[in-house]
Amino acid sequence: MATGDDILIVLPTYNEVDNVCDLIRLILKVDSRIEVLVVDDSSPDGTAAAVEELKTDEPRVHLLVRPGKLGLGTAYLAGFRFGLDKGCSIVFTMDCDFSHNPSYLPEMIGRLGDSDMVVGSRYVPGGGIENWPWYRLVLSRFANVYARTLLRLKVRDCTAGFRGYRREVLETVDPFSIRSSGYSFLEEMAWKVTRYGFSISEVPIVFEQRKAGSSKIESREIYLAAWTVLRTAFKRHPDPIRKTRQTRKKI
Repeated sequence: MATGDDILIVLPTYNEVDNVCDLIRLILKVDSRIEVLVVDDSSPDGTAAAVEELKTDEPRVHLLVRPGKLGLGTAYLAGFRFGLDKGCSIVFTMDCDFSHNPSYLPEMIGRLGDSDMVVGSRYVPGGGIENWPWYRLVLSRFANVYARTLLRLKVRDCTAGFRGYRREVLETVDPFSIRSSGYSFLEEMAWKVTRYGFSISEVPIVFEQRKAGSSKIESREIYLAAWTVLRTAFKRHPDPIRKTRQTRKKI
């Protein structure tokens, strides 16, 4: 079992054999408290086998293989459950294609000494995106303005998957009640965290184009995210129980 100071990094994967082991090695160098959980959706390219081999020499690496493509949101939830059951004090989510650089982790971990959730943000001063075509930039900007406006969020990058949560957040907001996936999961999770009175800080990152492999984003996911935001914004919700502010344990 974890000591309570452990930090879990959750990496959802599908066909990331060219990236996953190199990324894990870089992540583990950041902090001795970090453990990595790979949630693999039965990648046919051998992603799970590569992680299994890495595990033999690295006890801080864990692997969960699922029976098929079950969606990004459920992969996050599997990671949250693993981290909570293990007693981790912090759970991060990252992409496995090197678009999220592990070099940002020390600052993001540090921010969780003052905040309940931290986001690696493309849309705060100092942040940005490299090597995206113009239409992806426009779509991403619009999605964030749309979500921020309808859900009344202050966080600038609502669709960012590079995030860290303090344990208290995951224990309070019940992420397991979220049924959406992909971007819509990320937007709804930000809404829940805000609604329950937790604080969110943003660390500027430069989002980089993946090093190898192909993007898993589908057009259906974009429409689903738009519908989920609209449904969440106009659905009647009971008033949440606002959490009582407590002195945070030093990270």
